[in-house]
Amino acid sequence: MKYEGRTLEEALDIASKEEYVNKEDLVYSVVSNEEDKVEIEVYTIVDVIEYAQSYLKNSIEALGIGCKVSPSLKDDIICLTIDSDRNPLLIGKNGSTLQALNELTRIAISNHFKHRYRVLLDINGYKDDKYDRIAKMARRIAHEVQKTHQDATLDPMPADERRIVHNALTNMPNIKTESSGFGKNRQVNIIYVD
Repeated sequence: MKYEGRTLEEALDIASKEEYVNKEDLVYSVVSNEEDKVEIEVYTIVDVIEYAQSYLKNSIEALGIGCKVSPSLKDDIICLTIDSDRNPLLIGKNGSTLQALNELTRIAISNHFKHRYRVLLDINGYKDDKYDRIAKMARRIAHEVQKTHQDATLDPMPADERRIVHNALTNMPNIKTESSGFGKNRQVNIIYVD
């Protein structure tokens, strides 16, 4: 939706009232900024999800792979489930292609809407299965840390997988988790505490 006012503040006030959203939570872009008139375009989460779905579908089809992309929203995370006849190819070795598609989609959304959104792609439950395996592995290692009092450092993993480890070990007695490293080398440390 487009809104206009004499100033940016006025246009934002009008948009927040019309959209029933706090002014601070509006996602917008300035369409025109003239001396006595500012026009903005306001985006909703539905606009973002539709853009993400379209971007991902077009990107995969540009590779010559037909697919269906089903969107949903869970806990402010845009979830896109992909179904194609080439699922193993789209997952890639150890999920690397799926992770790359996830990152490209997230960056495209951020660039288009000038706002950060969390995005999660999945194919045939691959991510859910991987999250279960990661959580089980983290608990097993944490039990070992509890017994030996020796801290453990996991292999580097993407942010969504590190979050699974942190969540899986949150209420475990005598265990604390923290991430260290940068970029692709960021990893989770499982630390024993008295």
